[in-house]
Amino acid sequence: MNMKVTPNNLSKLEKIFEDAKYVLRFEKGSFNSGYCILEHKKVVVVNKFLNLEGRINTLLDILTTLPLDEEMLTAESHKLYKQIINSKPVPDAEEGDIAPEADQAE
Repeated sequence: MNMKVTPNNLSKLEKIFEDAKYVLRFEKGSFNSGYCILEHKKVVVVNKFLNLEGRINTLLDILTTLPLDEEMLTAESHKLYKQIINSKPVPDAEEGDIAPEADQAE
C-alpha cells in the first residue's frame, strides 16, 4: 500500500497496533529486517533509528504478516487495516498506459 509519509499516518498505523492490544516499541537493536515481533507477548519492536518513511513502511510490512483480531479494532482502524491487507503491489504504469480499472469504468 502506498501511504503518504506524514506523522499523522504513522499515528494511524500505531493506533491499529494499540487497538489490537500489541505493545509497539521503538528501540535500538541489531534487527536484520528493522523489526522484531514477539507474538506470544504481543510486543513489536521497531528500530528507533528508522526515519518516518522507514517506520511507516516497516509497520505496513508487519501488518500484512501479523494476524490481528479485527473485532478489537475501532471502525477507523478497521477500515485502514482492510485497505492495507487488501492492497496488492501494483507495478508503476508508464506514461500513457491506462489502468485496467479505468477501462472497466467507461
